[in-house]
Amino acid sequence: MSDISMTVNGIAVAAEAADDTLLADFLRENLDLTGTHVGCDTSQCGACVVSVDGASVKSCTMLAVQAEGADIITVEGLAENGDMHPMQKAFHEEHALQCGFCTPGMLISAIDLVSNNPDPTEAEVRKGLEGNLCRCTGYHNIVKAVLAAAQEMRG
Repeated sequence: MSDISMTVNGIAVAAEAADDTLLADFLRENLDLTGTHVGCDTSQCGACVVSVDGASVKSCTMLAVQAEGADIITVEGLAENGDMHPMQKAFHEEHALQCGFCTPGMLISAIDLVSNNPDPTEAEVRKGLEGNLCRCTGYHNIVKAVLAAAQEMRG
């Protein structure tokens, strides 16, 4: 067992976890942040993506102890003062979700994509979201949402 401390969604947290606890499980089970989904157990789907020190990471591929001291953002941390993040707004407005299972990881990945490429093309969005699987939407509205949010985020 290890004591693990990090900042999650702007709040300093500390908890004890087994050394082999995945970050996804730590967030869900130790911190009750259930927006991070585990969809495949094989690092294929992207439903578990969170931001670790500003980069999107599949939290099912990282041990919680490896996140010691890190700054983590989960889907629960995207809204500020009750206002949705521009990416969340765009997903809502462009109907970019159906069942919602992939949405938390898709949002985090899309925000990372746009923060690194503020004016992506449709092809760049599709390439940037390759590691996130959606079984419902066919990606058309997801791509539209990312492009709309990128425009909004650019100002």
